[in-house]
Amino acid sequence: MNFLSDDLENYLSQHHDPEEDLLAELNRQTHLKILQPRMLSGPLQGRYLSFLSKLLSPERILEIGTYTGYSALCLAEGLAPSGRLHTIEINDELESFTQSFFSRSAYADKLQLHIGDALEIIDQLKEPWDLIFIDADKPRYLNYYEKLIPQLKSGAVILADNVLWSGKVLKAPDPRDESTVALLEFNRFVQDDDRVENLLLPLRDGLMCIRKK
Repeated sequence: MNFLSDDLENYLSQHHDPEEDLLAELNRQTHLKILQPRMLSGPLQGRYLSFLSKLLSPERILEIGTYTGYSALCLAEGLAPSGRLHTIEINDELESFTQSFFSRSAYADKLQLHIGDALEIIDQLKEPWDLIFIDADKPRYLNYYEKLIPQLKSGAVILADNVLWSGKVLKAPDPRDESTVALLEFNRFVQDDDRVENLLLPLRDGLMCIRKK
């Protein structure tokens, strides 16, 4: 679902920094070779992720849902000099494609790709996360949030993608529509959580920005 007109989208694209060459190539190759290329963050959201990461200068970033690595590379642009980004992907068929772009990036030595179940891998990592980006299986968004939020220090930020879910959150969901039901529950839970302050942005398919108090 497009929340902005094509003309406004084009205007926006003229008023943010362009994606670097490696990201542009990753964008093209994802659309040519990988199923569901709509899952890729793209230039506008990518520049937002980069901008926010640069403001925070995080030491430790966690990404849940790597896909082909576009968002991870954008987030890595803001890492502190000694920083590191861990990204988790369930689909092992994407590993070689994603790793080929990671290895060519300026942040190759700061990126760690994990393949497997995110809830299990998070328990193994136990890092002091400064910035978390959730863009994975929607029915488990709240599971990720509830596992991570108690561990975060004041000022840490969580970003959750696709929380408008093509506008489906505006309608009473079919109980069988697991993803929409889960996102509605997640959005309500975050809104009512007095441990955080939050802002839902209509960026791409909806981005929930959460800061731990």
